[in-house]
Amino acid sequence: MPFATLIGAELVSASPEEARGRMEWAPERCTTGGVLHGGVLMALADSVGAYCAVLNLPAGAGTATIESKTNFFRAVREGFVEAVSTPLHVGRTTIVVQTDILDAQGRRVARVTQTQAVIPAS
Repeated sequence: MPFATLIGAELVSASPEEARGRMEWAPERCTTGGVLHGGVLMALADSVGAYCAVLNLPAGAGTATIESKTNFFRAVREGFVEAVSTPLHVGRTTIVVQTDILDAQGRRVARVTQTQAVIPAS
């Protein structure tokens, strides 16, 4: 996934039941005050969540995010963040994935719930 590489996201592990990704804190990914930008957290969650969805697709099908909601709980000013994505619903036309973003101390930074469309093979 070229965009994930661009933002510095790394896939740590992946299975249909759970995908994990990680991103290091870096000043170029921050807003004022050295706080990791919310958009970069959302991009990490979307990338890892999409990977989780792909692992739950029928053979030959594709996917695209059609809805995403993020709640932010705390700022990240150092270390790294880890995204942990799990499927909540794997259906014929949609897959819903929940992703928790955790800081280096394991505290929840954000929770993202996204809906992925299942695009049948052509």
